[in-house]
Amino acid sequence: MVLRPTAMVRRVYDLAPGQLREWGVEGLVLDVDNTLTYDNSQQLQPQVTAWLETMRAEGFALLILSNNSAARVEPFARRNGLLFEAGAGKPLPGGLRRAAAHLGLPREKVLMVGDQLFTDILAANLYGCRSVLVEPFSPETAWNFRLKRALEAPLLRRWKGKEGNR
Repeated sequence: MVLRPTAMVRRVYDLAPGQLREWGVEGLVLDVDNTLTYDNSQQLQPQVTAWLETMRAEGFALLILSNNSAARVEPFARRNGLLFEAGAGKPLPGGLRRAAAHLGLPREKVLMVGDQLFTDILAANLYGCRSVLVEPFSPETAWNFRLKRALEAPLLRRWKGKEGNR
């Protein structure tokens, strides 16, 4: 199914280097809001900071891919030493294609990590790379996000507990 992620975890820091290596992943393309941090926050949780440091030490390439503007993403990316692509246009796969090219990796070695089925996961599946869905840090209040979450809920209930999903 085009919306189904490769795996689901609670938080980005639940992804282990060993699992990523088993999948052949060399580069992580990461959403920002509600994946790495709270919506519109410039601060990382300590566990996320530690995880990013571990991923770097383990040799994984890291890049932020966001639909947000560069004005939102660039300060966050620079503060945390991350490459970035803003204005990605997810779920269209062009942003992921640019991200993979920026990392110098083929799609088979790229993993998209995000909190939304209809943007992050759909983009990954349209592009042809693996994807991991994380639970959002906090609920969004805008009507369009509430609608997307309501549409995601029945699918997530069906997939929870399946192999590889927590």
